[in-house]
Amino acid sequence: MLSRMLVYLINNLQVIEKLAESRPIRRAAQITAYALTKAQIVGRDTSERVMRSQTLRQVRQEAGRVPGDLEEASNRLRRVRETFVKEVKDGWKDGSRQIKK
Repeated sequence: MLSRMLVYLINNLQVIEKLAESRPIRRAAQITAYALTKAQIVGRDTSERVMRSQTLRQVRQEAGRVPGDLEEASNRLRRVRETFVKEVKDGWKDGSRQIKK
């Protein structure tokens, strides 16, 4: 019974138009559009930051070389890890600053 009523209301064009014109639905649509736009901007900024990333460059560079021994491989991995940790900390600080704004 309840499901039939909901199907009827959802398929009723006048009800949908009245709901679309209501303040709560319009506000929800505005908030959704804002959140999607903000997420898209943050995603674009993050992808640009990753492409400029020193870690990415370092991984590409190190992948092209064959390590001579285990110690050399260990040193390379340590350098990549240190660079990655530094960039994560820098990103965390940038994110904190953006949130405070």
